[in-house]
Amino acid sequence: MNTHPILQFLNEAQCQAVSSDAPALLVLAGAGSGKTRVLVHRIAWLISECGLSPHSILAVTFTNKAAHEMRSRIESLLGRPANTMWVGTFHGLAHRLLRAHARDAELDENFQILDSDDQLRIVKRVVRELGLDENEWQPKQAQWFINAKKDDGLRPKDIQHGGDLFTATMTSIYSHYEQACRQSSLVDFPELLLRAYELLRDNTHLREHYQSRFHHVLVDEFQDTNAIQYNWIKLISGRQNAITIVGDDDQSIYGWRGARIENIHKFQHDNIDCETIRLEQNYRSTSTILKAANAVIANNNDRLGKNLWTSGDQGELISLYAAFNEQEEARFIAARIQDFVNQGNNYSECAILYRSNAQSRVLEEALLQRSIPYRIYGGLRFFERAEIKDTLAYCRLITNSNDDAAFERVINTPTRGLGQKSIEIVRDLARSRQLSMWQAASVVIDEGLLPARAKNGLETFQMLIKNLASEAESMELHQLIDFVIEASGLLEMYLKEKGEKGLARKENLQELVSAAREFDADEFGYNLEDLGEAEVEEEIDPLVAFLSHASLEAGDTQAEKYEDSVQLMTLHSAKGLEFPVVFMTGMEEKLFPHQMSMEDSDDLAEERRLCYVGITRAMKKLYLLHAEKRRLWGKETYPSISRFIREIPKSLIEEVRLNASVSQPAFGRSQLQDSDSGPDGLQLGQMVEHPKFGAGVILNFEGSGPQATIQINFESVGPKRLVLAYAKLTPC
Repeated sequence: MNTHPILQFLNEAQCQAVSSDAPALLVLAGAGSGKTRVLVHRIAWLISECGLSPHSILAVTFTNKAAHEMRSRIESLLGRPANTMWVGTFHGLAHRLLRAHARDAELDENFQILDSDDQLRIVKRVVRELGLDENEWQPKQAQWFINAKKDDGLRPKDIQHGGDLFTATMTSIYSHYEQACRQSSLVDFPELLLRAYELLRDNTHLREHYQSRFHHVLVDEFQDTNAIQYNWIKLISGRQNAITIVGDDDQSIYGWRGARIENIHKFQHDNIDCETIRLEQNYRSTSTILKAANAVIANNNDRLGKNLWTSGDQGELISLYAAFNEQEEARFIAARIQDFVNQGNNYSECAILYRSNAQSRVLEEALLQRSIPYRIYGGLRFFERAEIKDTLAYCRLITNSNDDAAFERVINTPTRGLGQKSIEIVRDLARSRQLSMWQAASVVIDEGLLPARAKNGLETFQMLIKNLASEAESMELHQLIDFVIEASGLLEMYLKEKGEKGLARKENLQELVSAAREFDADEFGYNLEDLGEAEVEEEIDPLVAFLSHASLEAGDTQAEKYEDSVQLMTLHSAKGLEFPVVFMTGMEEKLFPHQMSMEDSDDLAEERRLCYVGITRAMKKLYLLHAEKRRLWGKETYPSISRFIREIPKSLIEEVRLNASVSQPAFGRSQLQDSDSGPDGLQLGQMVEHPKFGAGVILNFEGSGPQATIQINFESVGPKRLVLAYAKLTPC
């Protein structure tokens, strides 16, 4: 072990990275390999051993938390302040530059920064001023277009639309939006980066000043940089200064928001004297987990290549569970977590990871049923999400048009020409005459108190609600929810919201239909038969019961931030985190990998990197789960097992059943060998006959004796779970 104070306690590869004198250094840091430790120690080495002043160092991170932690650890290592060193996020450092040189950047000295909501308000105003129909030219979509073009370093004048109406219109909105921001001295987040880049590009004296100041530039999470960030780093470092980048091409999972994995390859091309050092020793996970991660990611092409290893324990085998459906998948997870906690562990040591936000609903229900505290990391519970609350607000108006809260939520969602002033007129009249908003709207229309456009919008809205209520009388609950989503225009509105966020909203709406299809008023406590005949005049309306259920679900608050609780999150949100026990759910084709990524090789490669990230979150125990039948996004499917599971060596996996485990899985119960016998001499894969459901194939056994349950995939009705004693099965 090296005895130098800064290199002490570092492994050999970390020491090489910290002490390298290469003018361009790429540290390829695998998951859990101590990359932050290397960055901090490298900066301390540059200052203490290479004689660099903190004043001449620029360090770029992706979060403010990481920046604060980095500065604190550097000062602790050095034993003195490093106040003159620039450490911060891309946006934070760009803001610092623009504040210092506002006039050169053609900005007012008191310019203000727009957050996302404020930016959207200005885009909406521009769309209205251009006389565009907001339903056709969604402001959210225009906001996404503007930000994407800025991330690529493009101003309106740089965009070639080639006669395409969409691109031409969006570019026009972009141009007018820029004018509005310039007039009010406003700068949005993507503008911070673009304007900071243009500041150095177009001002030779400033560019040379900062290039002569910053002798060494260091960048963390380089695989997550976009085009403008890469060009800004290249510009500020110049050709004469040293640069260190730290990243992992195997953890590049944000292509959908502009990150370019090719930036790491481009860095090597732009710096022909680049030295590459791989950090492959992992300090987080067991050897079994790392071998699985290595095996999966090895199927991607164009990798820079590395192989994670640990000097620690081999660890437990990875548990593979094939659930009957998504409800059983969720119940299995909840039961395993409860068992884990009953052994003296904490809920917070467990994480449940999923590809789609829509998957959380069933998982939440299973945890609530067992009173297991949980938190949605970086997101909202299912019934608290905006698109769900919008849909349910329409449904509430169907059952009670005088519901003011629901009325105000969706009166202009999607937009229908009603501004705040028009809504205020309705609100004031309702208050003065002691009417509901719905009643006041009718009066406002009858008395001609609104301009023609607003009046038409209000009439259209009331007609929509009346039509929905009329159709509701002849529809099943799930059909009604589906109809509301379509007829209200919500689905069309959210489909225009590009990127992963828009897709997640669509999937959540489809999952709401699934929730309605599965909803059973009796099961959720709305059985009126127990009240007695005198108290029950008629059955409760299914929609009313469902709305009550949704309100109760939303009202069950998440665990407090610092309360011991299970963590639920998307795989994207899990990056950078670690947990002793990890459950990766929905490991099925078209869910993970996602159906939107399966036709494109680059997208599929990113899905595989996402799987790699998920696997390497687990420290001690990893569960992989898939369902033989899944109702998701409003559809019932019989998915095949994910290719990512098939890419893991069978020697690393044990197949778990409720009361036992079987090593060397055959990947899918229907593919298990006939030698797996169950009660009464029945075997997996055997054809049997049921007096009601007809012929079917045995999928699984649970338990033993007459009370054992047996899962059978029937040709006529699909999978069913039956109690053996009452099933009356005969072999075919």
